[in-house]
Amino acid sequence: MLVWYVAYGSNLHAARLACYLRGGRPDGGAQDQPGARDRRPPRRAVATALPGTLYFAGRSRTWGGGSAFYDPAGCGEVPCCAYLMTLSQFSDVAAQEMGRPPGTDLDLAPVLATGRDELGPGRYQTLLHVGESDGRPLLTFTASWGVAGAELNAPTRPYLRTLAAGLAESHGWGPWRTAGYLATRPGAAGHWTPRAVEAALG
Repeated sequence: MLVWYVAYGSNLHAARLACYLRGGRPDGGAQDQPGARDRRPPRRAVATALPGTLYFAGRSRTWGGGSAFYDPAGCGEVPCCAYLMTLSQFSDVAAQEMGRPPGTDLDLAPVLATGRDELGPGRYQTLLHVGESDGRPLLTFTASWGVAGAELNAPTRPYLRTLAAGLAESHGWGPWRTAGYLATRPGAAGHWTPRAVEAALG
């Protein structure tokens, strides 16, 4: 079975996503990933967007600051990249994002039937079915809480650099547009200015 994984955070950057597929540690990160059972790259990658809000909350084990989450009930639009991959690949990427060992296929029946399936209360443990493309489901994952109930936390410089690389790679955004977007997301706003983000991006 093939599905579209709709990435909206650091996984916009293909090299970062590759750490979840092939295993390894992302540039600037502090944690190694075991990788997926199927280590091949995604079959396709397509730039897209979702309605809602990107926000930063919690504390990332890899990056040290706030992690990016998606609130579909929020205002605005979130730039994304949809990767066509096998169910086992999607399941193993999701497991690693949830802090679980990879190796078990997700049961997609609940999320495909209702649009939402909470596999736990924590980070990236809520699956969302956000549409269809070419007859395949578009799936992503986020936290069970929205931005209103989140413990907002500013992202770190290495994380911002990875997010920026992904936005440039998938959407062709330049440094100033990227800085203006990231600095105004909940969690980053008030801690980062567009000028400071642009400087951090080098």
